[in-house]
Amino acid sequence: MKKMYLSWIAGAGMLFSVQSSTLAQGDYPTLSQVTQRLQAISGSGSAAKLSSLTKTEGGKDIWVLKVGRGDMDNKPAIAVVGGAEGFHVLSVELAVQFAERLVKDHSGILDKTTFYVFPNMSPDAYDQYHASLKYERRGNASNVDHDRDGRLSEDGYQDLNRDGFITLMRVESPMGDYMPLEGDERIMVKADRSKGEKGGYMVFPESRDNDKDGKFGEDPIEGIAFNRNLTYKFPIFTPLAGDFAVSEKESRALLDYLFDQWNIFAFVTFSPANNLSAPLKYNAADTRKRIVTSMLEKDVAINGMVSGMYNKTVSQKAFNQTNQGTDGDFFQWAYFHFGRLSFGTPGWWVPEVKGEDGKSSANAEANFLAWAAEQGMDDVFVPWTGVDHPDFPGQKVEVGGIKPFVMHNPPYAMVNDIAKEHTDFIIQLAEMSPKMEFHNVKTEKLGNGLTRITVDLFNNSPLPTHSEMGARSRWLRKVRVDINRDAKDLISGDKIKLIDKLDAYENVTLSWIVKGSGSVDIKAGAAHTGIATLNVKL
Repeated sequence: MKKMYLSWIAGAGMLFSVQSSTLAQGDYPTLSQVTQRLQAISGSGSAAKLSSLTKTEGGKDIWVLKVGRGDMDNKPAIAVVGGAEGFHVLSVELAVQFAERLVKDHSGILDKTTFYVFPNMSPDAYDQYHASLKYERRGNASNVDHDRDGRLSEDGYQDLNRDGFITLMRVESPMGDYMPLEGDERIMVKADRSKGEKGGYMVFPESRDNDKDGKFGEDPIEGIAFNRNLTYKFPIFTPLAGDFAVSEKESRALLDYLFDQWNIFAFVTFSPANNLSAPLKYNAADTRKRIVTSMLEKDVAINGMVSGMYNKTVSQKAFNQTNQGTDGDFFQWAYFHFGRLSFGTPGWWVPEVKGEDGKSSANAEANFLAWAAEQGMDDVFVPWTGVDHPDFPGQKVEVGGIKPFVMHNPPYAMVNDIAKEHTDFIIQLAEMSPKMEFHNVKTEKLGNGLTRITVDLFNNSPLPTHSEMGARSRWLRKVRVDINRDAKDLISGDKIKLIDKLDAYENVTLSWIVKGSGSVDIKAGAAHTGIATLNVKL
C-alpha cells in the first residue's frame, strides 16, 4: 500500500498560466465554470443536449452531452470521456473544448455522426484542485475505510509545513530504502541494492500515523476512484477500487447509459492510458488466456493505423510511450468488456529534456524539473524543509517534493492548442466510421413475373464494422439486411439476413428472386455502422 500511494503522489503536479515571463499556477476552471460552459454549449437551438446521469456522493453532477442531428441513435457514434482520473484536470478541459469546437466549427459532421461527451467522471476528486489543501486525489466522496481497521479516514494526509500542498516527507534512517538521485538531490529514489547502493531515508506521503499502525497516509479522506471501479480485471481488495466492481453511482450510471447506446463504434478517453502516441503490441499468448489481456491481432493493426493518424495530427511527441492501462480502468473496459475500439491518451506529456551530453534523464521527475526550469516555472517544487514529527522523535524529518498536479497537467496557456489538435484528431476518426453503401445494383427478368435482384453491400471505410473483440464477444449487433417483401413473394433469398462483420473496404454480394411487380425497399446496417437504404424497381 505504501508503494502505491508514493507513486501516486510523487507523480504530482499543478497547473499554470502566463504571468510576466514566468509560468505560474493557472486557470483551469472550477466545476461551476465547467457546468456553465456545458449549459452554454447546449443552449436553445443547439445540436447538443445536456443531461445529468446521476449525482455523486458529493452531490456533483455526472454530465453527458449528446451531440448530433436527425436519427442520432442510428448513426455511428464516438464517445469522448474526460475526468477518468480526478487529478488529470487537463482531461476535463480537453473534453469540454472538444464539445465547444464540435458545435461551433464542425457542425457538418453532425449529419452523419453522433457524439457522446462525458466531460468529467471524477468531479468529487477534481474539486481537490481548487481546494485550500491540494493533493492528487482520485477517489470520490464515498465514505471508505481504506485500511479496513473499522475507522473512517483517520489516517489521511497532514499539511505538516502548512503550505497548502501535500507532498512527501523523508525521514533520515540507516534502514531506509531511499536515497537522493544522483545528479538531482531534490528527488528521492529507491536504492538499488543489487548495485551495492545503500539507502539513507524512509519516504512517506506527508502525514502522521494517527492510528499507530506504522503506516502513513493509507486512509485518506476520499472514497472510490472511477478508474479503478470498472469490471475488467477489477483489482479486488486494493485501495480506491471499492468492495465490488461498478459499486459507485457514477460508474453504474455511465455503464447503464452506454449499454443503451448501440451506435457507439469507438471511444476516446483522456486518461493516463495511452495507445495513441504509440500503438499497443500484439501478444498471441495473452489472447489465449482465460481472461484475454492483449488486444486481438486485427485490432492491434487498427490501433497502429489510428496511432499514425494521431501522430500526424498532434504535434507533441510522447516522452513516455505506451501505457496498457491499469486494472479496473475505463480505457480497457471499453475494449475488453464492451467490444468497441478504444483509444486513450493523456493529451500531454512532459517533453523530453536532453542535457549538454545529449542524454535525457531516465527519471521522470528529474526530466520534469529540467523542463520546468527551461520554461521558467520556478514554483513547482517544495524545497525540503525540516519539521518536528511526533512519530519520529529525535529523528531528522523533512517535507518537500514536486507539487501536486504539475506533472500530469500543462500550464493552462498551452491548453488551447492541445485541445484544437485533439479535436481535429477526433473529427478525423469520426470521418473513418463504418459506412454501409449499396453498389452494382442489377435486376434480371426471369419470366413468369420473377425478377432476380443482385447488389453489393460495401463497407466504405478503413475501419471494419466490428472490432475483432466485438465480433468475438458477440456483444455488438450484427449487420442486418431487410427486404420489404412478403415471404410468399420471396422465391430465393432471406427476408432478414445477418452478417457477422465486414472488414475495411469489404463487400458482400446479396441476391434475391422476387415474384411480382412494383418496387422493393432494401436496407442494411446496424446502429454503429449507419443504415443504407435502396429502392429497386422490378
